[in-house]
Amino acid sequence: MHRSFIVGSLAGALLSGTALGASAAEYFDRISSFPITANLPKDGDQKAETVAEIITASQDGKLLVYTDSPRKALGFIDIADPAQPKAGGMLGLNGEPTSVKVVGQKAYVAVNTSESFTKPSGKLVTVNLLDRTIMAECALPGQPDSVAANAGVLAIAIENERDEKVNDGALPQLPAGSLVLGSFNGDNLDCAGLKTVNMTGLAAVAGDDPEPEYVDVSDEGKVVVTLQENNHIAVVDGKTGKVETHFSAGSLDLKNIDTKKDGKIELTDAMEKVAREPDSVHWIDANRFVTANEGDWKGGSRGFTIFNRDGSVTYESGASLEHEIVSLGHYPDKRNKKGVEIEGVETGRFGNDNLIFVGAERASVVAVYRDKGAAPELVQVLPTGIGPEGLVAIPSRNLFVATSESDLHGDGGVAPHVMIYQRAERASPAYPTIRSAKNAEGLPIAWGALSGLAADKTQAGKLYAVTDSVYSGAPRILTVDATKKPATITGEALVTRNGAAAEKLDLEGIAVASDGFWLACEGNPEKGLNNRLIRVDAKGAIQEEIAVPADLEKGAKNFGLEGVTVTGSGADETVWLAVQREWADDGKNAVKLLAYKPADKSWSAVRYPLDSAEAGWIGLSEITAAGDRVIIIERDNQIAEKARVKKLYAVSMADMKSRTLGGEVPLVQKTLLRDLLPDLKAPKGYVLDKVEGFAIDAAGDAYIVTDNDGVDDSSGETQFLKLGKL
Repeated sequence: MHRSFIVGSLAGALLSGTALGASAAEYFDRISSFPITANLPKDGDQKAETVAEIITASQDGKLLVYTDSPRKALGFIDIADPAQPKAGGMLGLNGEPTSVKVVGQKAYVAVNTSESFTKPSGKLVTVNLLDRTIMAECALPGQPDSVAANAGVLAIAIENERDEKVNDGALPQLPAGSLVLGSFNGDNLDCAGLKTVNMTGLAAVAGDDPEPEYVDVSDEGKVVVTLQENNHIAVVDGKTGKVETHFSAGSLDLKNIDTKKDGKIELTDAMEKVAREPDSVHWIDANRFVTANEGDWKGGSRGFTIFNRDGSVTYESGASLEHEIVSLGHYPDKRNKKGVEIEGVETGRFGNDNLIFVGAERASVVAVYRDKGAAPELVQVLPTGIGPEGLVAIPSRNLFVATSESDLHGDGGVAPHVMIYQRAERASPAYPTIRSAKNAEGLPIAWGALSGLAADKTQAGKLYAVTDSVYSGAPRILTVDATKKPATITGEALVTRNGAAAEKLDLEGIAVASDGFWLACEGNPEKGLNNRLIRVDAKGAIQEEIAVPADLEKGAKNFGLEGVTVTGSGADETVWLAVQREWADDGKNAVKLLAYKPADKSWSAVRYPLDSAEAGWIGLSEITAAGDRVIIIERDNQIAEKARVKKLYAVSMADMKSRTLGGEVPLVQKTLLRDLLPDLKAPKGYVLDKVEGFAIDAAGDAYIVTDNDGVDDSSGETQFLKLGKL
């Protein structure tokens, strides 16, 4: 949880195949999503950075309190009705809040006031929740990172974090960090009673410069504290301050992982003796706690570990959770140093189940495990906003809450969201809507960035999808079984050129051909890439690459070929291609639908009228022939509450009378078939911007899928939705 200063047995825990644990009858589903920009004061800077980092809940579970470091404030969300969260406003703190914990009617906030890395300082701020005012401030002996409270004990990790720009971030970098303890009288805390526990001399790694990262207090008043960069853990008596035990967090060997940022996910790499370097930690019971092994200096073992308080390991996840995340399309190849980066953990007892929540920051998911003693059982995986950081379980209301700390709203992207999930008896969880099966090696088929769909001509529920330029190192055609729930990717075919993976492809559309597939490849003039129609055989080998006519390509912009479909057969076969946005010769609010006839290699076109954009732009994402009409996805590039146009339009085939390029091109008429906004709002998250794939299967059922951009500036969430008969 690093910040800038205010100045200057492993695979056994996996879900097997596509089925969830049969013994589970209760699941969490997302019931609401709150953009924290809704909390910003109307007279404040609406575009400046804002985050929801660490979060806690009031004792009755009806108020959420979170830290907003860039705004130097505490934020409040009213969840009396968790399905309809309401803005509760913000409270300025005159410093950077790093953590918060509610005790009774008060919130205790750790605030960083440091001048620099070498002059760290901080304070503990007490906030009255009844009137949202500051009651007291206690000076702290350095820069605080985490605060926890339980059983009458308050604990604060004083990190005094290192400067990563000095000596390549190597330790030691004094002053050393420490642990601060306090005790409550009711929910009142006496500043004079705070005491500092020296943590130096414990770790074998830079023992003179401990950097306590995260603390948690057990029901018995024992404090577990992680020293992340020191790869060490200590257990301290919260009443006396005595260090009862301490030990190295250890290391492990990792196999079948992806370590390269190369535009493909290959689970063929290995790493040896990777230090765990745990970040967050939570007690499970009086003797065990769980750590999130994020790593920050030299380590990061991509998973989580359950320790006994004597330092012995009872369970190690290894790469198992990461493999599950790969199967869900949430693996972030472009941010690959620490894999999915397991950073947050939380625990809570819901009914008869002791649950463990594990957050993956770079994958933007939270995994929910059921404690089973020796090895926890993976129950489900929840989608979150980008970069989940704060996790809080509210068992009294059957709720779980996750924050996100990545803020893109100033650049027109999505703001951080607080997402709320409710546990109830269900036949199955709502997410995922699509996942992959295992390949012949027993590893998950890797996928993401689904940018086009096509249906098998004879088999109901059998679909094909393509991955776009995010995976330029391994462009693939994926086979999808949509009869399963969730839909399941059952096969993959690498698109090859002369026997090797085809490079420099941005596949945006797919259609079934008589002997394989037609693929639409989007060009990018800035990168010297042309728009192309590609014909491949059933195994993905390129048979033909057809360039768009040179005169037309001259006017092409970065938004090129986006969808492909086929009408007719034999000499009458026509391949239709949707151009996403206006090219130089189009004027405004109209784009081309290009027609290519393989029989005589001729090109022609019609023009398609676009809706008007309230903000950003509007373009096409897909074209699909369906009987006597073609169906087109038309969408804006807006996300969340700004989204306005996500629609299916139909054009009669009788109107698709293309003309030779170079002359006047006729404008077709369109009819609204379905507004997709209600479908995209139904999962109770924010509206995803890129609905890019559409297909109608052999039984007449329609499907859409969203493109998750390969988890690059995206939460990685993919919605694969069956629309039924249209």
